[in-house]
Amino acid sequence: MEQVAPLAANVRDAESVVVLTGAGISTESGIPDFRSDSGIWSRFDPEDFHYRRFRNDPAGFWEDRVELHKTMFGDGIKPNPAHDALRELAEGSYLHALVTQNTDGLHESAAATSAELIELHGNAHHVVCDSCGRRTNAGPVRERVESGARAPRCRDCDGIFKPDVVLFGEQLGKNDLQRARKLSREADVFLAIGSSLSVEPAASLPRIAERNNATTAVVNFDETTFSAVADFDIRGNVTNVLPALCEEVTD
Repeated sequence: MEQVAPLAANVRDAESVVVLTGAGISTESGIPDFRSDSGIWSRFDPEDFHYRRFRNDPAGFWEDRVELHKTMFGDGIKPNPAHDALRELAEGSYLHALVTQNTDGLHESAAATSAELIELHGNAHHVVCDSCGRRTNAGPVRERVESGARAPRCRDCDGIFKPDVVLFGEQLGKNDLQRARKLSREADVFLAIGSSLSVEPAASLPRIAERNNATTAVVNFDETTFSAVADFDIRGNVTNVLPALCEEVTD
């Protein structure tokens, strides 16, 4: 934690601070990760959530998707102190953009919206019509599936609703990715929080920032692929490190 104070000084003096968050910030809210021994993909087959299956078997896809959602989010999932710390930094104009790999909507729930928010992989609490692009709340759609709807359809065009997330076999939204890369190039400080930085293209963002002379930091339990390059490599629980950083910045 001795690195927190000098990192805070960099954050306080920066004109542009960009944060990338991964699953490690949300596990502390009770949301399981995907790739650990007890993660989501140890309980579900990733192929069941491929865009190809959604197109070929929407009813089966949605039946499994509802079970996946229950397993991931359960009841009462709330932002944790790490989310709250990022919100406070944003409210104090110390955090300018937040890019997340997570689909849990917790940055939105923690009201971290005074900074620009880019959800690279979408938001699991919304659905989008695969035909007309209409977006709406996912809750009523999941209820329709649980009540026996074979495949939930859009009332505007009769297209099939899809979770508003990037499924296997789909590309990340081009505009979101381009914007995230631009923010990374322009950052004075770039923080990667709770991410193993092993999944592209998000993993490339801190390297883009580093190549453009940003001060870079990793906050994670374990070593990442970027740890040896980062100016600050802070190992620890994000719910301890982020509040401490916020306190140092705003004090």
